[in-house]
Parts: sequence; structure tokens; C-alpha cells
Amino acid sequence: MRVQDLKGKTIALAASGGLDSCTVTRWLSDHDVKVVCCTADLAQPDEKDITTIKKRMLACGAVDFVLLDARKELAEAGLKVIQSQAWYEGRYWNTTGIARYVTANAIIEEMRRRNISVLSHGATGRGNDQVRFQLATNMLAPDFSVYAPWRDEAFISRFGGRSQMIEFCEAHKLPISATKDAPYSTDANMLGLTHEAGKLESLETPATFIKPGMGVHAAQAPDKAERVDIRFEKGVPIEINGERLSLLDAILAANTLAGRNGVGIGIHLVENRFVGIKSRGVYESPGMELLGTAYNSLLELVLDRRARELFDTLSRVVSKQIYQGYWYDTATQMALRAIDRSAELVSGTVSLAMYKGALSFVSATDVPHSLYSEENASMEAIGTYNHADSEGFLAILGVSARVLSRAGQTMK
Repeated sequence: MRVQDLKGKTIALAASGGLDSCTVTRWLSDHDVKVVCCTADLAQPDEKDITTIKKRMLACGAVDFVLLDARKELAEAGLKVIQSQAWYEGRYWNTTGIARYVTANAIIEEMRRRNISVLSHGATGRGNDQVRFQLATNMLAPDFSVYAPWRDEAFISRFGGRSQMIEFCEAHKLPISATKDAPYSTDANMLGLTHEAGKLESLETPATFIKPGMGVHAAQAPDKAERVDIRFEKGVPIEINGERLSLLDAILAANTLAGRNGVGIGIHLVENRFVGIKSRGVYESPGMELLGTAYNSLLELVLDRRARELFDTLSRVVSKQIYQGYWYDTATQMALRAIDRSAELVSGTVSLAMYKGALSFVSATDVPHSLYSEENASMEAIGTYNHADSEGFLAILGVSARVLSRAGQTMK
């Protein structure tokens, strides 16, 4: 789809209120396209007053603006990421990826109410977000079209990159905060911040170069450990430090607690993008790291060897599916249904200590489905385990070991 195909039409634009949103809105308006800007409220920590985005986008030429409250939906999606332990490659909790699906779904529902059938976004042609928006729209609304300016030669020939976009916005006196000397770009939602581009593209720039938006770097965290007690019921965090909380409030509280202790702040990752190139990002996800680590502590107690092996396989599937754009497809839903069974077993209270970016296990109590037995695990003469019973077990294992040796299939 090209801009000339949209002349005189009304489209919906996924707008964050940043440089790309402002540029695309004005450029499309200049081409006689009616743009309805849709912004999802994801409790973005970088927006002190999210309602001001409306003024920005209308000033850029939007014919209308709608703010979509998607905080509850994002919290629920974030919980699925925690329950799946779906972090990508080097401990990236898929915070931006999962938010794209929540955003796309919210916008598509609004588009149906307004009888709009073209969704536009400002995702670059080099990244993963273009895939997420495209496939989410194709799966949820196959009758809709997607217009991506960064895949339109007319737009690409006009804007080679951020510098040209900033010049365009400044020439038209559009309300942007981006500058040519900005050191990097940030994408934000309540689950985490993604920092990339600019000076972060150089591997000589340390992860501590970023200015955290959800806490502090580990070096600046307090010199005293802080304990946190988290209660889960059937896979859902319901209580933190004795206070009963909704899921949304539990995530926000975890962000505050972990962030001020440097947990999940400044995570450096050179990752493999779906489009086939490597990119460098620095991530913040304090609440996800805290809740995700606590959750895993309970998983270790309730899953046996076979269940854990299957869970880890499903976890990798879900993580890759989120990253690559397939959150809504059959494989993801199959994996999540299986993982739901494990979540039903995850009840208990986990206590962790947070200290300068590190998390350490303190205790686990009241875990009704725990398979761990102090008696069976003990090296003392207690419990019903008889060491002599291992004789027959090892004799059976030894049969195949000797066969391998006789067949010349062993190495040293």
C-alpha cells in the first residue's frame, strides 16, 4: 500500500506521540489523508501526563484523537509472560513485543467502532515491530489493511532517518521533544523500557550510559539489602509485603521496589532480530524481573523433572512467538493452555532479598503443591528413603552403559 492509495481516506494511526508519530501524521495530512491518532494508555513511565499526547497529535494535523485505556489488558498479558517465563535470549522479558499486541487489539476494536479499515504505524522496516503490527492485524482483522510509511518509497525518499524527520518537524513547528543530539531512543510501557539506537549502537557505549526511567543503576542503589515477600495464588501475584493488590497494582508496586534497588535495570543485550540482523538494546524491566524470579522459585518446587522439561520447551516457544509476531496464532495458544496447568499449581509465598541489582532467595512458605521433601532430600538418617534401594536402580542403568562400551560408542 502506498500513500497515493490513501488520498481522501480516513485511517487509524498507532501513535505514541513521539517523533515518528508527529512526522507521519503531518506527512499523511499533507497528502490529503485523514488521520485518526490512537494512543494506548499502557501506564508509560516516560509520560507524566498521557492526555497531553492529544494536543500534540492534533497540532500535527490529526482529524481526531482517541486515548485507549489498555493498562489492565497489558497487565494480564504481562502475567502470561511471567507464567511462561518467556524472556528472549539474554533475559529480555519481551516487554515491548507483548505491548504491541495489546496496542494493536485495542486499536482494531476502536477501528471497528469507527468503520475504519486501514491501520498505520511508524515501525521501521529494519525491526520486529512492523511484523508484530502486521501479523496481529492480519490475524485479528483479516479484512483490514496495514499501511507502513517506512515501507513506502515516497516516505523513505523524503525521510532518510531521524535527522530529516526532526528537520521536517522543526520546519513545520510541530511539538516534538526529540533532538538531533539525543543519545538514544526509548520505547516505554509499564512492563519495561527499551533503549536503542544513537550512541547505544556502539558497543563501546556501556549499558550504564542510559538514564534509567524505572529506577536506578545497581551502583546507585542503596547499600542495604531490602526484603520483599510476594504471595502467589494459582499463578497470580495477589499480595506484596502483606498488602493485597490487584494484578495491575502488583506490577506497579514491583516496579517501584525492584527499580529502587537496581533490579532489572540496564540489561545489555545484542539480540537476533526476526528480520535477520543483530541489534543492541539496553532494557529495563524491574517488576517483571522481580515477579518472574519469584514465580520461578515456586515452579522449582511444584514441577517434577518431566513437567519441568516440557515447561522449558513451551517457555522457549512462547518467548520466540512473542518476539517474532505470532502471539495470536495457534501454536502460542496451545502452549499457553499447557502452561496454564502449571500456573494452577503455583501458590505460595516467596521472600527475596534485593541488593544492588541482584536478587537472592530468602524463603518459600505455604506452598501446598510443593514436591520438595526435607526428609527425602536430607543426608541425615531420616525419612523413608533407603540408600540400599539404589543398588537395583544402578544395576539396571549399568546394562545400557556396558552395551555402549562393548559397541565402541564411549569416549574419554
